[in-house]
Amino acid sequence: MPREPLPYTPGVAGVDEVGRGALAGPVVVAAVILPPEFDTIGIIDSKALSAAQREEAAERIRAEARYTILFASAEEIDAKNVLRATLDAMRESLIQLKANEAIIDGNQLPPGLPCPATTLVKGDSKDASIAAASILAKVARDNHMVEMADNYPGYGFEGHVGYGAPSHLGAIKSLGPCPIHRKSFEPIKSLINQPCLTLDL
Repeated sequence: MPREPLPYTPGVAGVDEVGRGALAGPVVVAAVILPPEFDTIGIIDSKALSAAQREEAAERIRAEARYTILFASAEEIDAKNVLRATLDAMRESLIQLKANEAIIDGNQLPPGLPCPATTLVKGDSKDASIAAASILAKVARDNHMVEMADNYPGYGFEGHVGYGAPSHLGAIKSLGPCPIHRKSFEPIKSLINQPCLTLDL
């Protein structure tokens, strides 16, 4: 049975992030303002779409909507912690988008927002503007990690895109972390702190 198209409020920016739980690479935040009469069929939580469906949806969103996409690097995540880096990117995305109102996935509002905003838990499955943001963020992050696989071969970033798959954990143990690994995250933090392990970071 086909899904009902998700509702949204024209003019309100939907905000979502991808990558908070990964061991490597950035958190990517997107903010999207869908236009009136936007066809939301196929605009659902990015995790429920295939890679090809996400690319197709992202192309349509980029063509018709206003949006911003921001990256919080592994270095920034280690310096601030992943939550603060994510919230800072969410705030900056709305500043750059010049949003007048926003709805943000999750249960925590970033401090210092430039506009009125509300949160919506599991918003990427309830609101089309948040779902659109999740799609843009996921596509941008996945494509970035495929590029990083060329820069840092051996880790398999093109497959697990930085998450803690067994193959990724095995590569970290055999090769050591690379510059885009989050050194404040386990098991990378413990590997770095082993006195017998010398890593060129």
